[in-house]
Amino acid sequence: MSEPAIITLGCRLNAHEGETAAAHARAAAIPDAVIVNTCAVTAESVRQAAQTIRRIKRDRPDARVIVTGCAAELEPERFAGLPEVDAVIGNSEKLDPETYAHIARANGKVVKTGAAALARSVTPPSPDAAPRTRAILAVQNGCDHRCTFCIIPFARGPARSMPIPDAVANVRRLVAAGHGEVVLTGVDLTSYGTEMGKPPALGRLVRAILRGVPDLPRLRLSSIDPAEVDAELLDCLQHEPRLMPHLHLSLQSGDDMILKRMKRRHTSADAIRFTDRVRSVRPDVAFGADLIAGFPTESDEMFANTQATIRACGLTYLHIFPYSARPGTPAARMPQLPQKIVVARAAGLRQEGRERLADFLASQVGEEHDVLTERGGTGRTPQFAEVVIEGPARAGSIVRVKVVRHDGRRLIGQPLTGIDASLVSASRRPEIEDRA
Repeated sequence: MSEPAIITLGCRLNAHEGETAAAHARAAAIPDAVIVNTCAVTAESVRQAAQTIRRIKRDRPDARVIVTGCAAELEPERFAGLPEVDAVIGNSEKLDPETYAHIARANGKVVKTGAAALARSVTPPSPDAAPRTRAILAVQNGCDHRCTFCIIPFARGPARSMPIPDAVANVRRLVAAGHGEVVLTGVDLTSYGTEMGKPPALGRLVRAILRGVPDLPRLRLSSIDPAEVDAELLDCLQHEPRLMPHLHLSLQSGDDMILKRMKRRHTSADAIRFTDRVRSVRPDVAFGADLIAGFPTESDEMFANTQATIRACGLTYLHIFPYSARPGTPAARMPQLPQKIVVARAAGLRQEGRERLADFLASQVGEEHDVLTERGGTGRTPQFAEVVIEGPARAGSIVRVKVVRHDGRRLIGQPLTGIDASLVSASRRPEIEDRA
């Protein structure tokens, strides 16, 4: 009997939850289990999930295939109808140990979904989840906004936040386990605390973690909405060096009319003002952004405005999503662009991203950074630039590195100091690397 395997598609939050799901499956001793943790952000991601399931069963005919994640939450009947699938469980159910005990006992197909719509709390990670250099901690889940293109609120349920004392305790546990960095994540991270009728409190959470866990080497934020960033978070960026100078923005577009049709809460000018303001208090900051190419009604001029906003904001890391109509969303009823235009614009933005990244990497040559090392002789700078380290670097250490060149995608650096072995337990299993 092999250990349960987890295949996660999609975001950091899904990756974090996948590790907890795998830990629960191990505890339930489900034989030969393979968990497919799906994404539903685009129609293509749902298609890829089905393709992955078929491939697993072809390669491992005896595997018990458990399908979960956003696509399973939204389309349980579709996945339950696949002959390769043994169980379909929702986003809340995958975090419940009893779900896996039920699957282990069941003789037939199990379908358990729908609890996400009723969820009112954030499930902490399992203490048995696989260790990694960079630990992900979900402190928020769900979303109360209704962007016209997005189906995810229906898969994740209402916004809810982990209480600050619980978040601090979880970070303390992760640091004690040897993690050199903790990434705070959520579906709508910058709305942290608003479901309690209060203003956004992400800054207060960040400050509480940094004060409550003084031995935490690095704290990082995942995707944030610039319309929700509170003053205390900006103050933390200015005065807390352990809060990493890297912000990934949920921009989606750089054209004001498209932003309005998306029902976003910022303009292109707001985005530019925000990045300028952050740079004024944290000059070494690097920005990434999520952008949708080919949104319905987008003209050539509107597309050009997005390109101009990328440059005006000084974005470094671009995540580009070709627009995909999701049934049940308002945008799916808008006039759609021909697919070839959507594909071409996505390619144009990806090229823009490669150029912006190359420019940023070139600016780093000759600089020195404290790099959190990962397996395979690589690591990440505070700005999340990937570094190939030409020298000894034990995974999980923080090493001072001088950047000597770049290859257009990654920095190449040479270590200036020895390995700080205190930041990692010698007994840890190899970490799982994380994507931007």
